[in-house]
Amino acid sequence: MRIWFAGIVSHARGVAHSVAAILTVVTLGASAAFAQPSGEAGGEAGLKLPDLSSVSFLNNAIDGHKLLLIGILFCIAGLGFGLAIYMRLKNLPVHRAMREISELIYETCKTYLVTQGKFLLLLWVFIAAVIVLYFGILSPVPGKSVWMTLPIILAFSLIGIAGSFGVAWFGIRVNTFANSRTAFAGLGG
Repeated sequence: MRIWFAGIVSHARGVAHSVAAILTVVTLGASAAFAQPSGEAGGEAGLKLPDLSSVSFLNNAIDGHKLLLIGILFCIAGLGFGLAIYMRLKNLPVHRAMREISELIYETCKTYLVTQGKFLLLLWVFIAAVIVLYFGILSPVPGKSVWMTLPIILAFSLIGIAGSFGVAWFGIRVNTFANSRTAFAGLGG
């Protein structure tokens, strides 16, 4: 039995080495195939954005710039809808004991969220160092001053973190409101 098991392990090692060799060759081949021609900026910095005003949609009824502005209006309307739902939920009747449990759950979730936020800010310090190294030294945005682009990139990375944090907080708050109010409404049948 021991010899049989050793034979299977030996065969498995051979297969694993073969798979590793094949993956190495494929990875090196893929990296060469996707390599950027020299002189061109790689990544997002090398993207060529079209003029939004020159692109039309819906049989030339609307240009890209106006369509983008309509999208922003939908975002603002969504924010207003979310705040209206929040206020309605907050003002619904709830039993005192259910509200206390709901608030306890909310406080626990909020503590977790604050801890996660502190960790993300610590992680951001390392990410910011990589951003500064990449966009400031290794591959600055072509034709733009590093002192102009780097603060913008760093600021929007923080805005992204703040947006995610705000959505998480809002979701926790609305769900704890909704759970206690739904449980109370369920008492009525």
